[in-house]
Amino acid sequence: MAPLFYLITNQFYLHEIDETLILTKSAFLNNSMSKLEEKDIPVWNRFNTNIEIQNSTGLKTDTLFNKLYYNNIEKENEPYRELNSPISIEGRPYTLSIKTNLLETEDLIFTLLLLFMSILALLFGGILLINKFLSTRLWKPFYQTLQQIEKFEIANYHKLNFASTDIEEFKRLNNSIERLIERNIIIYNNQREFVENAAHELQTPIAVFKAKIDTLIQRDDITEGQSKILSSLYKTTSRLSKLNKNLFLLSKIDNQQFSQKEQVSIRNLINTQLVFFEEQAIKKNIIISTDFQNEIRINAHAGLTEILINNLLINAIRHNINDGKIIISIHDKILSIKNTGTVKKLSEEKLFSRFYKATTSNQGNGLGLAIVKKIADLNGWTVSYSYSERNHTFVVHF
Repeated sequence: MAPLFYLITNQFYLHEIDETLILTKSAFLNNSMSKLEEKDIPVWNRFNTNIEIQNSTGLKTDTLFNKLYYNNIEKENEPYRELNSPISIEGRPYTLSIKTNLLETEDLIFTLLLLFMSILALLFGGILLINKFLSTRLWKPFYQTLQQIEKFEIANYHKLNFASTDIEEFKRLNNSIERLIERNIIIYNNQREFVENAAHELQTPIAVFKAKIDTLIQRDDITEGQSKILSSLYKTTSRLSKLNKNLFLLSKIDNQQFSQKEQVSIRNLINTQLVFFEEQAIKKNIIISTDFQNEIRINAHAGLTEILINNLLINAIRHNINDGKIIISIHDKILSIKNTGTVKKLSEEKLFSRFYKATTSNQGNGLGLAIVKKIADLNGWTVSYSYSERNHTFVVHF
């Protein structure tokens, strides 16, 4: 845009200069030429540097062109616009040379170009400011809606109050979002109630079934084959009972039903849990060592924190090798549990997923680490996994 403006402006100015040169020539022909004689030519040229009478060059018509002339004062060549026209003085042919300096013209064009660019800059700047102001005002209801959606949690539902707007599209958007949220809240509540009720109702028949099997196992009149079948059923029922309890626990965590918090000592919890797991560790000849560099005290639900540590310790023992090791360390706000293992590196993407099992072992139901992750997320903690030199390490940042 600017180069085009410069070219057009330059052409206009050259046209105006050419007209000025032609008018100067006409004025010379009408006012001065009739009074000149050949003997006056040197004097004329002496006092009129921009209008000179030169010897004839054989020119037949007027010619306009640009030419550089050396300026003794500035010590440089300067551009001129020049008109050469054939004339006759006392019957002899001469060439009339009329020139004008283009520096002032170029300076003017450059100034106009700067002015044009400044106006364009102000214009575009003004357009941008106006556009930003209008767009901010126009999109304000949308961003308010977006902000509420970003903060929305289905487990902690509260009615969204969208800002009123005169824009029909935003009205439709807000109404659609409200209806969508209401439908999903109904579905979520129904699912939550179903899981809670199902888990709760299953506890009693499972307990009764387990007790009946236990009673049968203790009878004296059952055969060895029947005893094996009943023992298998008892183990399966125990696993089913534990699975039911874990699903019920996950449901309660999702519904944030553990709001009561208190000061909990991670060090004391670990020491307490190690007493319960001592027998399991001895069976696999696992050496458990601790490195507590400091104490970690947190404000959290004691029961959930105990479950988190319990599940991590169970995982470290259950998936360990015979004559293996477990190293439990505490430093700063970090709990680390490292154990040897039979399998290679676990899948970090699936590790904390529900029902994920790294081995085909019947031990566990694949919910232990999922519960660990859920408890950590609930309290704003970070749980991570790493593998190095046949050692699996779980780290909790409190």
